[in-house]
Amino acid sequence: MTERKPPGVSFESFVDRQIREAADRGDFARLPGLGKPLASLDAPYDELWWIKGKLHREGCTPLPPSLALRKEAEDAHETALAAPTERRAREVLAEVNEKIRTALRRPPPGPPLGIAEFDVEAVLAERRAARASGETA
Repeated sequence: MTERKPPGVSFESFVDRQIREAADRGDFARLPGLGKPLASLDAPYDELWWIKGKLHREGCTPLPPSLALRKEAEDAHETALAAPTERRAREVLAEVNEKIRTALRRPPPGPPLGIAEFDVEAVLAERRAARASGETA
């Protein structure tokens, strides 16, 4: 829609013509998300929806680094418990333990870290016990 509205043509008919021409060209057939429901249709209105969406697309986190690492450690613990193999669980725990070691050596800005490295064998024992009792498939 880069052309200007000609004088003497009502705005509504000008816009309707542009929409019809775009539809005839098939411009609407190639839109991303075609046939998918709107993600936030049922969510309550949030004035900052576009800012939050932009931060999410850019991979930014609103958490300070120490809290982000705490959250990552919690997620890693859950991932290790649900891992398909012990080898994969060890890899997940080793990766997060390395990040925790780095953060303990040089504390990140923000609130105190408040976590320690995972005891890999203890988490694996917890994983085995959960699988033996049938909690995780």
